[in-house]
Amino acid sequence: MADGSRTPLARALLQQCLHARLQVCPAEGDATAQWVEVQRGLVIYVCFFKGADKELLSKMVNTLLNVKLSETENGKHVSILDLPGDVLIIPQATLGGRVKGRNMQYHSNCGKEEGLELYSQFVTLCEKELAANSKCAEAGVVVKHGTYGNRQVLKLDTNGPYTHLVEF
Repeated sequence: MADGSRTPLARALLQQCLHARLQVCPAEGDATAQWVEVQRGLVIYVCFFKGADKELLSKMVNTLLNVKLSETENGKHVSILDLPGDVLIIPQATLGGRVKGRNMQYHSNCGKEEGLELYSQFVTLCEKELAANSKCAEAGVVVKHGTYGNRQVLKLDTNGPYTHLVEF
């Protein structure tokens, strides 16, 4: 994880959820809006900065899926893999914003094409990790994700607020 002396390469925001629904494609003409949905689990918002590369992704996935932030019915904290719970991954470029005067600037974020590639690989690694976990496989855990570079609508029921920011 990032120490205080260097700029992070990525930032993730984690939220426990009871249910989450993300609109990935708005309604247009005769077509209805498209949504992805998860039940109890974890919402991961992710942003990549300049200098991030694919070598960072396995560390991120390992940390985020194994950190003990998910609360069981009896109040014990376990990883999302041990809960087991669903995962919703949302690209969130605004996590890279900095206030300058009265405006937000995003100069530290990686480029759109690079961000899309890193995000896609991050999602794939999360899917593989959950599929390889026997508890998750038995429970029918799902990984859903948003679309990179698009505005999306999120509906979230949380058992918090219970939000953690992790830098890499």
